[in-house]
Amino acid sequence: MAVAALCNGIVIDHIPCNSLFKVVNLLGLDKMQNSVTIGNNLDSGSMKRKGIIKIADVDIPEETLNRIAVIAPNAVVNIIHDYEVVKKHKVELAEDLIDIVKCNNPKCISNNEPMHTHFHVVDAEKHILRCHYCERIVNSDEVALI
Repeated sequence: MAVAALCNGIVIDHIPCNSLFKVVNLLGLDKMQNSVTIGNNLDSGSMKRKGIIKIADVDIPEETLNRIAVIAPNAVVNIIHDYEVVKKHKVELAEDLIDIVKCNNPKCISNNEPMHTHFHVVDAEKHILRCHYCERIVNSDEVALI
């Protein structure tokens, strides 16, 4: 499979296959007018199989890209200018996550009142989160994005 080189934009690489379309939704790619290439179940030396997203002619804020860390903790973001990678970095999980993750406690006030969800990162390495309101612990495999 041949995919055209990207002149300007971003490439998000090393996305777990089961998280690829969550990342697509998080970035709102269905509403974007830019050229987007999505690859899934591609061979990877380090992951066996991976997903990748290429978006032409776009600058996405760093904090938006770092939201990806909630569902794809080892993703790598490449910033491309004139066909060259000018910056490459892993996504980082913020200490507080607001309006990103839905609390899985049906009795939590964030599920019953019009308010922002708010989670604290308890363990960044294991991706363990705690709801600010009800203190429910959410593991990475239980994360539901808003």
